Amino acid sequence: MAFLAVDVGTSLIKSVVFDEQGREAAVARVATEVLRPGPDRAEQDMDAVWAGVVRTVREAVAAAGLPVRAMAVTAQGDGCWLVDAQGRPTGPAMLWSDGRAVDVVERWRAAGVLDEAFRANGSLTFAGLPNALLSWLAEHDPDRLARSARALYCGGWVFLRLTGKAAVDEADASAPFLDPVTRTYSDRSLALFGLDWARPLLPEVLPDSGRAAGLSAAGAADTGLPAGLPVVLAPYDVASTAIGTGTVRDGQACTILGTTLCTEVVRSAPDTSGEPAGLTVALGPDSVLRAFPTLAGTGVLTWAADLLGVADPIALGALAQQAAPGSGGLVFLPYLSPSGERAPFLDPTARGTWWGLTLGHDRAQMARSVFEGLSFVVRDCLEAAVAGGADTVSELRLCGGGANSDAWRQLIADVTGVPAVRSTDTEVGAKGAMLCGLVALGDHPDLAAAAAASVRVRDVCEPDAAAARYYDELFARFLALRTAAGEGWRHMAAARPSAAPRP
Repeated sequence: MAFLAVDVGTSLIKSVVFDEQGREAAVARVATEVLRPGPDRAEQDMDAVWAGVVRTVREAVAAAGLPVRAMAVTAQGDGCWLVDAQGRPTGPAMLWSDGRAVDVVERWRAAGVLDEAFRANGSLTFAGLPNALLSWLAEHDPDRLARSARALYCGGWVFLRLTGKAAVDEADASAPFLDPVTRTYSDRSLALFGLDWARPLLPEVLPDSGRAAGLSAAGAADTGLPAGLPVVLAPYDVASTAIGTGTVRDGQACTILGTTLCTEVVRSAPDTSGEPAGLTVALGPDSVLRAFPTLAGTGVLTWAADLLGVADPIALGALAQQAAPGSGGLVFLPYLSPSGERAPFLDPTARGTWWGLTLGHDRAQMARSVFEGLSFVVRDCLEAAVAGGADTVSELRLCGGGANSDAWRQLIADVTGVPAVRSTDTEVGAKGAMLCGLVALGDHPDLAAAAAASVRVRDVCEPDAAAARYYDELFARFLALRTAAGEGWRHMAAARPSAAPRP
């Protein structure tokens, strides 16, 4: 019998039916809308997200024509998806990319709270995490908090609609409230953020051994699947994607080339020493991911394609190939998010910058500098992820839309100095959710066994030794220029010029 996996992303919802051999039998996709009612807001209509899930589930199951034995759900992480006592939204979901709580985070930083909280759970808070968003609501919209009974994540919202159970898995709960050792909510973390009052809003944390529930009658009516069907709440997309690439053993690494460039390394135990950075995410009962989900991602490529007058990121890649490595001395800092950057450093004032631009540079060099800048971000995160005693990684598994570019995969191999590996699967997050589901249902003893049985390597890009040495020098320059740019970022943030006069 087949296995159904649902992957609820920020911009796309996908339902994938896998056959008994773990191969993709059918895929259905629907785009979702990110609402931006203000320059620092990123929201979604929760009912619209559920409608997208229902539509893709029905389409994928119909296209596959196979009986489904179980389903698993993975989704975008972080943010805050509030519901009332009846399970209805009390307003739009506030997403991981929302920046309204930047000032809250800055107050915590100034007071030393961020560093102390990192020592407690290994995650560095940013504006899109629920602790920051709940604190913002307490100051600016207490009425909504009063009407809310649970603060869910996206995966928890879909799981609630499917099963009637309000819950969170350990991966989603990891940042910012979970103790990474006991896998329970940390009194210390709640107190540090002044959020003891928010404990009643926090949903039940499901351990690996209890992440499945039956499909409710209401969920069955909506999806067309039989009531009682096992539904597994898989880890959120960052962790499920790692699983789907086969990144499940200590020291293995992967990078998602998508809306976020998320680089992550499996560790056998949490490490809260060193410079606070990134997230520590539960992965199975005995491991964690050191994850660095940036705010810079493939949206930068879309922006650059528009700016340089080419059709899309694929055309941008073709244009970039016309330029030599190093882009004629041009260096691009790809921090274009209005919320700045969150990994491997936290700076809400970070902004994009071209260094060295002259009349002598052409469109191809500008295009290549964008790809090089994003590749330097991957290396920056990879080095942060292995800091603190981890073995040097032997390969970097790549996935996401950007991994379809042969040239970018080779560039990442050259910049990082390690082989870039791509698996045969196209829907890697859904594949990881399925593997997690198979473990939860007893088909495999652990994630490593499940991945070994189902994940296959498609191709490998080996780093070119000469190119790797060259990019070592350019990476050092990239870091130096980013440090120099910091003063300009802070000046721009402090200036806040008055509104421009109307023409």
